[in-house]
Amino acid sequence: MYDALGDLSLDLLRTFEAAARQRSFTAAAAELGTTQPAVSQQLKRLEEQLGTRLFDRIYRGIELTEAGAILFEQVQAGLQSIDAGLAAISAQHQHEVLQVATDFAFAAYWLMPRLHRFHEANPQVDVSLVTSERNHTMLRTDIDVAVLFGDGRFKQGESRWLFSEEVFPVCSPLLLKGRPLPLPAQALQALPLLHLRGENSSHWFDWSGVFRTLGITAAPAPGQLRFDNYTLLIQAAIGGQGVAIGWRHLVDNLLAQGLLCRPISETTMSSFGYYVVLPQRKRRSALIQQFVDWLMAEQASSADTLTGLVLPSIAV
Repeated sequence: MYDALGDLSLDLLRTFEAAARQRSFTAAAAELGTTQPAVSQQLKRLEEQLGTRLFDRIYRGIELTEAGAILFEQVQAGLQSIDAGLAAISAQHQHEVLQVATDFAFAAYWLMPRLHRFHEANPQVDVSLVTSERNHTMLRTDIDVAVLFGDGRFKQGESRWLFSEEVFPVCSPLLLKGRPLPLPAQALQALPLLHLRGENSSHWFDWSGVFRTLGITAAPAPGQLRFDNYTLLIQAAIGGQGVAIGWRHLVDNLLAQGLLCRPISETTMSSFGYYVVLPQRKRRSALIQQFVDWLMAEQASSADTLTGLVLPSIAV
């Protein structure tokens, strides 16, 4: 393979490419950080090894022979390809990719609005999000960090509490048509309710649970809209389609922007929350810890202001 190369050295080819491109031994020497006699000697040796003349020496410099022109075209393309490969490897070392698994809602409503701050502080790190619904029963082997919803006891790995969840109804201000707020809790019985499929199985509050904690004895209306994706459900609420169950850390930004409002003042606490989960097989531990520390700092900057909130301990 590559029989024509023989024992030709890359240094000879680099010198030839520079001289052919510059059309000058002197300019090639300056570019390569050597002397003109050294360049001349190397090119003479290359011509001897190939058994052909590559340059014609003319009064004002040099010109490529036909053989030289053919070699120049191929050598230049080859060196450019090698350079591109080396640059790609260098860039790969400079930019590390962190694989982060979480659910759609957390990614869209909590993580993404903040992620630009992590990138600004760590421009050499790329974050690749792997999202699904709330239950990541298994994590891919390449996952570095997961942010999961539950009670803190995960088979996927060691977990660290991020925040608990306060739960309350939310809807678009348009749905209330200028009615004075807050409404009495009983008013929920007359409003269209948006439902999430599988709420019980994934530890979500469903409307029956919300009504029970609010002391509403009537059964919640079944509602005409049901979703298997919390992100779509919240978009329907923003569009004025009905009232959704809001999870504080997921809807805080939407409340602040006025896209959603709280029709009633009552609230309740979920016994579940979000946890940072570190898979048993951890890679690049320094980078992982860097991201976990950033998550915790972001949580602290928007810390719970609820009085009497007991923060759960780290679960392993």
